[in-house]
Amino acid sequence: MRLPLRPEFVGQEPYGAPQLDVPVVLNTNENPHEPAPEVIADIAQRVAEAAASLNRYPDREAEALRADLAAYLNAESGVDLDASRVWAANGSNEVMAQVLTAFAGPGRTVLTFTPSYSMYPEYARNVYGDFVAIARDEDFSIRVDDVPLQLGEHRPAVVLLASPNNPTGTALGIKDLRVILEASRTTGPSDDGRPAATIVVVDEAYGEFRRDGVPSALELLDEFDNLIVTRTMSKAFGAAGLRLGYMAASREVVDMIRIIRLPYHLSAVSQAAARAALAHRDSLMEQVDQIRRDRDALTEELSSLGYRVAPSDANFLMFGTFEDRHGLWQRLLDRGVLIREVGPAGWLRVSIGKPHENAAFVEALKEAR
Repeated sequence: MRLPLRPEFVGQEPYGAPQLDVPVVLNTNENPHEPAPEVIADIAQRVAEAAASLNRYPDREAEALRADLAAYLNAESGVDLDASRVWAANGSNEVMAQVLTAFAGPGRTVLTFTPSYSMYPEYARNVYGDFVAIARDEDFSIRVDDVPLQLGEHRPAVVLLASPNNPTGTALGIKDLRVILEASRTTGPSDDGRPAATIVVVDEAYGEFRRDGVPSALELLDEFDNLIVTRTMSKAFGAAGLRLGYMAASREVVDMIRIIRLPYHLSAVSQAAARAALAHRDSLMEQVDQIRRDRDALTEELSSLGYRVAPSDANFLMFGTFEDRHGLWQRLLDRGVLIREVGPAGWLRVSIGKPHENAAFVEALKEAR
């Protein structure tokens, strides 16, 4: 018996980084610091309170959580938003899936600039959308002067811009983003003969780790109704196991996403745990500052060893270049250090760990090269 799997899925493998039991795991860009005891206690208390009413469906609009997220973004980036302009889901992956379900699909194009997050083409594939990848320059920047012509040629329904970019760590400047947004006002699909805007998604999964002076795309939300900025609690909040992502946009865009969201998509337990973590945002942001310092120190150390390191505004570094990157990856693994073989040929990516993990990585690298 042959099962009716969609043809585009035949022979495909599910997304996922290696999950191996080794002493030093630096391959999935997690926050290496465990939640503090007071955070764990608060999460446990709030989840217990939520458990008392698990016989009832959760708040399907997650209004209290969205208000907390809006308050956090105001404190973190100085952008005044209310809950109606924030939307939450099970990780930023689900946010992206919802965005593409609402705005992309059959006969519509999703465009990005590569190298970038490897899930983007899969998001497009899953909604029957066409995917267009335009190569970045050698320094991993986007050739912004060419973007208006590219948008006019492909007329994408959605443009996906990771900033800081994964796997390179590089951020998109606010002036360059403004050029893209200005060009996107009428470059979307024209199903009824009238050109729509292109939805521009700035994926800020690593936004909290950006260097001082690097602004967030959130600052442009009031100027461009077609802008969506996505974030996650997986990285900065050290809550990868929580699976809580969110987006900020115009109220009109959020209401459009609400049309296609599954009923009660965000559990009461997830909402309670996320609100507890957000209540401790000040102490969690101290961890972010430490990771940023450790990243900059590791950048200097890798550079001193003669490696090329891409400028990073994230909690990871892409470094190279290697004629046989897989061989080096394997030799590091043999020494108990797991990093990621991803991105352009010749490069490797390492997540920022605790200081002793970073030191173990450097020592293993010295031995393995």
